[in-house]
Amino acid sequence: MIRFICADLRRLWAGSLVIVLLVAFATALGVCVVLQERALRLGSARAADKFDLVIGAGGSETQLVLSSVFLQPSPLPLMPGEVLARLAVDPRVDWAAPIGFGDSFSGYPIVGTTTKMSNKLSGDFAEGKVFTHEAEAVIGSAVKLSLGDEIKPMHGSAEEGGETHTELTYHVVGRLRPTDTAWDRAILVPIQAVWHIHGLDAEEHAEGAEEVGHDHDHAGADHDAHEHHGALDPEAVLKETWAADAPGLPAILVKPKTIADAYKLRQDYRNGNTIAVFPGEVLTNLYVTLGDAKQILVVVASGAQALVAASLVLVTVIHIGQRRRQIGALRAFGAPRGAIFGIVFLEFFFLVAVGIALGFALGFAAALTLSGMLSQTSGIAMPVGFAREDAELTGVLLAFAGILAALPAVIAYRQSPAQALRA
Repeated sequence: MIRFICADLRRLWAGSLVIVLLVAFATALGVCVVLQERALRLGSARAADKFDLVIGAGGSETQLVLSSVFLQPSPLPLMPGEVLARLAVDPRVDWAAPIGFGDSFSGYPIVGTTTKMSNKLSGDFAEGKVFTHEAEAVIGSAVKLSLGDEIKPMHGSAEEGGETHTELTYHVVGRLRPTDTAWDRAILVPIQAVWHIHGLDAEEHAEGAEEVGHDHDHAGADHDAHEHHGALDPEAVLKETWAADAPGLPAILVKPKTIADAYKLRQDYRNGNTIAVFPGEVLTNLYVTLGDAKQILVVVASGAQALVAASLVLVTVIHIGQRRRQIGALRAFGAPRGAIFGIVFLEFFFLVAVGIALGFALGFAAALTLSGMLSQTSGIAMPVGFAREDAELTGVLLAFAGILAALPAVIAYRQSPAQALRA
């Protein structure tokens, strides 16, 4: 029987290939959706795990997390600098790092922060050291620069007509180890330098505070960009003691000493003027939306698979009609009905099973490619892999393949040899 099936498949290789490819592409679509959604969920969750608590001005919790944790450009409202001063002396806080946005270089976001944040982000340096002067910068592991390279910050981005700051040129002094977060594509500079380059001295921060918290929307502003630029001293030693009159800030990353402290801090700073969020909780809400989108894509993929299944049934029924003489000859030579059923069933099931296996491979490759592209642009590592529940999907697809294979097999089984030979 096996030899007969193999010979039959070789003789009808073109039709067999069409069936395999139809099944493969339909399966790959569903597999890619499942794997890509899982990779995005796992990657974003792991990236957010490095940040315990984020505090910002009142506004959107989701936007605060997307901007501060995932470094997505967006204007954020500013909170008073006194919030940072309070957190710096709070006994419940291990460390609090201010962050300022707005500038970029060659597509990489420049983030103003502190030496503490730079030291704690990846745990260690791959090379070099932390910045100690205003004109020094630390780069993430995915930034394609080398130690000693110059960085001329641009307000906004080149695509949106951003203007390059001429007041200061940063020099790379260190590279962080990989963190699998968006910060791998970031350039970290002293928050003190960011304040100074935008003219945000403690005495006059109210005049130009929006420069630090707002991103690319300011690149095309009608006013003179140099209006808020201040004097800089590239050799100035950093002062990371925070006073109540510090410039306004879009966000502060906080490392509480204990879990209990984290919840107390979140409660204390959810007072209307500021919001405090756990990034993981915000992502959970995003996952609900992501899950709804996934369901829509799964329905689309299932619809495509149903259309493919209907096409396969139609093709197979026509194929069986064309093979009536062959089936009649087999019956006339003494082949029992069960053998005919087995030949047709195994032949069709084999083609569908091969298509499913190829579909899983294609879906995995597609998800791997998409995740690689997203990781390259976002910096977030997105692990693509199969899970235990995928075995259930495989079982469902093989069961469906068995049902599809049984239909032409039953048609062939019920066909009488006399009628087949007369056809």
